[in-house]
Amino acid sequence: MLRSLRVSNYILIGSLETSFPEGLSIISGETGAGKSILLGALALVLGGKGDVSMVGPAGDSCIVEAEFTLTPEVKAFLQENDLPFDDEGIILRRVVSRSGRSRSFLCDEPVAATTLQELAGLLVDIHSQHQTLRLQDRMFRLEALDLFAGAGAERETCAGLWSSLQEAKRHLESVREAKERAQREEDYNRALVEKLQEANLQPGELPELEEEQKRLAHAEELMEMLSEADGILSSEEYSPAMQLKQVQRLLEKAVKFIGPMEGLAQRLEAARLEVEDIEADVSAQLTRLDVSPSRLEQVESRLSLLYSLMQKHGVQTVEELIAERDALAAAVEYAGTLEEEEKAARKEVERLQGLYAASSGKLHTMREKASAPFAISIEKQLHALDLDNAAFRVALSPAAAGPTGEDAVDFLFSSTGKEPRDVAKAASGGELSRIMLSLKACMAHFRKMPTLVFDEIDTGVSGSTADKMGSLVCSMGTRMQVIAITHLPQVAAKGNAHFLVSRKADVTSMHLLDAQGRVMEIARMLSGASITQAAIENAKSLLG
Repeated sequence: MLRSLRVSNYILIGSLETSFPEGLSIISGETGAGKSILLGALALVLGGKGDVSMVGPAGDSCIVEAEFTLTPEVKAFLQENDLPFDDEGIILRRVVSRSGRSRSFLCDEPVAATTLQELAGLLVDIHSQHQTLRLQDRMFRLEALDLFAGAGAERETCAGLWSSLQEAKRHLESVREAKERAQREEDYNRALVEKLQEANLQPGELPELEEEQKRLAHAEELMEMLSEADGILSSEEYSPAMQLKQVQRLLEKAVKFIGPMEGLAQRLEAARLEVEDIEADVSAQLTRLDVSPSRLEQVESRLSLLYSLMQKHGVQTVEELIAERDALAAAVEYAGTLEEEEKAARKEVERLQGLYAASSGKLHTMREKASAPFAISIEKQLHALDLDNAAFRVALSPAAAGPTGEDAVDFLFSSTGKEPRDVAKAASGGELSRIMLSLKACMAHFRKMPTLVFDEIDTGVSGSTADKMGSLVCSMGTRMQVIAITHLPQVAAKGNAHFLVSRKADVTSMHLLDAQGRVMEIARMLSGASITQAAIENAKSLLG
């Protein structure tokens, strides 16, 4: 339940702090006093939208803080989402700055506003003045019937299956698209792979072929140059090696007279040996030199094939061509596996469709079974609220499949008991208020919501009907905390506590009334601005 509410610099509320007791709390005040502002502050701290218009004139930000007791459902939610809490309760806080920035806190730790919204669904149900419009909402009608039918667990199962089914369908569609794409590309890819495989690509062959092509293309010129070099190096009379040998001998003789000549002789010997090695290599190159035009043609043909393939596939090396070949081969192989993957995906969709249909069918059966008792329950409540001849019916009809099954629920109403029609078209404003109160009373009982806030749910009723509505709201207060904003003295007199909202000099405030204050406030509600003695006596009678 809501223990306390603290508001600072929120629109016209400068500073407000109040505690709420168990049972039924009444909030009243003159029109324009700021009751709706107070409700807006509560909605803000429960995750509602915050904007700069909420910041009052007394500072750069507004702060709203609410403390709630900890229920088992709330504790489970907090533990599941690893959120902070205290065994004595939790404190929610919203801060909106003049810049428009909004911050949310749970037990002094920052959280997302969506977290407060999720918690709000477990803490408070706020019934606003215009919520009778929800009678036209398919989801609200389904929720009301399902709560009565005890179908909450099956609804969750059905919603989970629906979500899984949609995901499975998306997966099946993606596999189908991939299969169609692969089938369109398979023949083309296969042809590419075959050409690349026929090419018998070898890593590193391109630079070797290019080098060989250069040699073959200039074979005759090379033959002349190497032949001449070989002739010079291998000449018996004038070869460099022979000349170095002769110089070496002379230097060795000179060693007898000049000692350092020995080192020079050794260096000449090393040079001679190196020249002899060069001579052998030149001779070997000359021997290996291929001047075959047919080999040149083969090399150039191979190079032409490689260049063509590289250009076609947009690569620069044979190694990249090999990688492209392997990737295309893998794509061709993958195309063959998509058929089985599609079969498996289709099978999963069919499995989930069967489970969803079973869950949806179970929901339908539960709703069908609960429709008549639910209608009777609401109808009895309407009779108790001075709609003696009212008829209320629940009509089930097929609807498009969705997370809540395949049912649509319509509420039919007739104030005379004859020919019930759509409640939104057949009921007056006062009748809609009573229907909504009856539904809320039923839903609150099954939902086990700790706190219910009514914002003038008694609009459009008066007299004995107002008294009976007050009694119904009061009876709800025995099972849960109820906070009712009202203009009707018959309802206000039923409260366990009564708060008065007032406005002076554009500042809204709220305080708890004592016994005498309650008498005077209810007397005001009975008689208006001029409180008569008769109104005071009538107020005492109502309170008594």
